[in-house]
Amino acid sequence: MSELLRFATAGSVDDGKSTLIGRLLYDSKAIFEDQMEAVERSSEAMGAEYVNLALLTDGLRAEREQGITIDVAYRYFATPRRKFIIADTPGHIQYTRNMVTGASTADLALVLVDARKGLVEQSRRHAFLASLLRIPHLVLCVNKMDLVDWSEDRFEEIKSEFRAFATKLDITDLAFVPVSALHGDNVVTRSPNSPWYEGSSLLHHLEEVHIASDRNLIDARFPVQYVIRPQSNEWHDYRGYAGMVAGGVMKPGDEVMVLPSGFTSTVAAIETMDGPLDEAPTGQSVTVRLADEIDVSRGDMICRPANQPHVGQDIDAMVCWMSEVAPLSGRDKLVIKHTTRVAKALVKNVQYRLDVNTLHRDEVASSLSLNEIGRVQLRTTVPLFFDEYRRNRTTGSFILIDEASNTTVGAGMILGPSAAVGA
Repeated sequence: MSELLRFATAGSVDDGKSTLIGRLLYDSKAIFEDQMEAVERSSEAMGAEYVNLALLTDGLRAEREQGITIDVAYRYFATPRRKFIIADTPGHIQYTRNMVTGASTADLALVLVDARKGLVEQSRRHAFLASLLRIPHLVLCVNKMDLVDWSEDRFEEIKSEFRAFATKLDITDLAFVPVSALHGDNVVTRSPNSPWYEGSSLLHHLEEVHIASDRNLIDARFPVQYVIRPQSNEWHDYRGYAGMVAGGVMKPGDEVMVLPSGFTSTVAAIETMDGPLDEAPTGQSVTVRLADEIDVSRGDMICRPANQPHVGQDIDAMVCWMSEVAPLSGRDKLVIKHTTRVAKALVKNVQYRLDVNTLHRDEVASSLSLNEIGRVQLRTTVPLFFDEYRRNRTTGSFILIDEASNTTVGAGMILGPSAAVGA
């Protein structure tokens, strides 16, 4: 079974993200004939001199009219070595929330830079957001190299400038690839136009980047999503707990604890529709059966007695505000959804607003408007079972929901428990 890599593309408007993805799909033979014919017809109707591969991902009518990406477009393709899910995220500051949404589950971020323009504000912004979202691998694609005559000096200049900026960020793995998405140079195969470049093509890098060790395989976490109790006489003794393993590895025979009750038991079996498993790693959806009949409900967390998450009602978090209706302010009351647990939450205060371009902390700010990111203290009505986001992206993240409209208004990354001072 081939490994799955999720990656998100980011960068400034017109840097060529959609064209690059179109080129990846086209050159890796992941396009159906009718799709290609439709793109050819659309390109001709728009008066383009060449087949506009960006149309393979710019699916919204408004995107085609404006020539920009607005929503997150997801595309799937596979090679013999690996399967891929691409999130083509928008580059414009107006759609920062969409970029955060698309990149939140990514293993790798692909930041595009126009070789003529070099690093611009949005390049830095998206690199910072990739760092904030704890995306472990980042590739800087210097695109449109054909328009600077494949200048090695220009490539090295952009490379050194980005390296200097990246020292301020928390990026563990950084790679650089010079490409021409329009012509396919260094996208799927190495190009003769860059004999000075000694690295691999972009696709080869995506196939080979090591992601197996990125997931937290130490801290066993299993948020219970659903309790299975068949009503038939044949299965009257059956009690299973369905959900997705959010951390670590679950195995039959493991000693476990259920939060919030604190009761302990052992894992009797781990099951799927295809039969029992010897183990369930992070990311796998399974049904867990325990040896003892103890009270377990949706929203509870199964973990190891000697390795428990934080349990608390007061958290510090970085929040990306997504509401156009009203800003996020102190004393606001919202609904928080964290793993499978839902509770009401009070915004105790906004500690600072972060300028994602300069990384400056505005500690005078008392609210967050649409697309702004800041550090916020929250108090929940029931305890949450959480880890720091840097340790576990699943148990360390949450969404905020407006109770009246039931719309998602914020996404958060938990920094840790906060002191319960003044609710």
